[in-house]
Amino acid sequence: MSGESTATRPHAPPETGRARPSLPSLTGARWWAAFAVFVLHALVFLPVYPFQKSELFRQLHQVIPMQLGAAGVTFFFVLSGFIIYWSFTPGSSVPRFYWRRVLKIYPTHLAAAAVFILAASVPLHRAVVWVPNLLLVHTWVPKWTTVGGLNVPAWSLGSEILFYLCFPLLLPLILRIGSARLWWWVGGLLAFILVLHTVYYLGTPGPKGIENAFAPRLVPGEDSPYYELHASQAWFRQADIPVPQAYWLSYYFPLSRLPEFFLGVLAGRLVLEGRWRLTDIRLPLVALVIAYLATWVVPVNYKMSALLIGPMVAVVATLAARDLAGAGGLNSTRTMVWFGKISYAFYLIQFPVMVLITRWFIGGKQFGVLGWLGFAALSLAASTAAAALIFHWLDEPLMRAFAGRRTRARGAPAAVKTQATLP
Repeated sequence: MSGESTATRPHAPPETGRARPSLPSLTGARWWAAFAVFVLHALVFLPVYPFQKSELFRQLHQVIPMQLGAAGVTFFFVLSGFIIYWSFTPGSSVPRFYWRRVLKIYPTHLAAAAVFILAASVPLHRAVVWVPNLLLVHTWVPKWTTVGGLNVPAWSLGSEILFYLCFPLLLPLILRIGSARLWWWVGGLLAFILVLHTVYYLGTPGPKGIENAFAPRLVPGEDSPYYELHASQAWFRQADIPVPQAYWLSYYFPLSRLPEFFLGVLAGRLVLEGRWRLTDIRLPLVALVIAYLATWVVPVNYKMSALLIGPMVAVVATLAARDLAGAGGLNSTRTMVWFGKISYAFYLIQFPVMVLITRWFIGGKQFGVLGWLGFAALSLAASTAAAALIFHWLDEPLMRAFAGRRTRARGAPAAVKTQATLP
């Protein structure tokens, strides 16, 4: 018998078919991440003039900079790794895993893209602005026409596709990490992310200042335009303008975001193996707030995820530990779980809805801050309703009909549905 201690042996995977407990708090928390993205998008993608040209808007945008939405995306990337590990029991079918991911990702993505194409009158003869986006390969190309050519929020799905492709391939290596060494790997990945972004900052061209420079692309005049610039014909006709290299590498490039996913995977192991016992969510939230405030004083390479990733891992792991301990809370309520379930569709449909509201109600008129608040509230209500329709009439029926049932090992208990599922 080997003299290796139990604490340092590679993780022994559970039996095939053995389900893990549901984590409703992680499902509910998804809504808050999607809502953070919405708040930023409502501020910069609703072209309400002259409000967006006012000093009040400038001050408001200082309080709600781009990293608010980026924090929501970072949460989703970490959560993806956590839940994919939590729900993928060793011995599961890898082809079925891929099929379920495709079925979960693409139909909702294509539905939202179709709404955007109609709302923005996208010129389909310029395939470069829509085909890469539909296929979710657009973030591999550092050109604005391609990266932002169609439904803007879909950029993060290009990274998710890479995550899902890599997970079954790298899972055997993840399982070989000794349980006692998990914390070393977490620390190593966090350090690697900081080094990676430092290399991007020092070695590639791009913005070097600390200002929160992201803002709407304004057009002349005091009347609100009928299309936000990312949805205008001028945007679709533009040449292949390069994205600043350092910015593209640190934010959009899928390989740069891959460590965030695998930090979520390692967090899943920490919780599953009882090495994460913290159930008081206040400490991770305080750490997240401090990291978020620190983004005001660092270059853009560090604003979008590098400073936020550690506290975000702690938030995800603690929410899961709370569910396992029966602590639950607001995020585990039935209402919040429902909002969490529709959050993927909400994340994708919000920009097409804003394009429609701009075209029908905002364009050609003038509004102040109250007008913006009203249109933001309308966008929130309409996006939530549209997301509910997509989830209940497209996503759920397709998953029930075509995703397939998990094969249950003889004598194993019936699978418990894991609520914190992800696209």
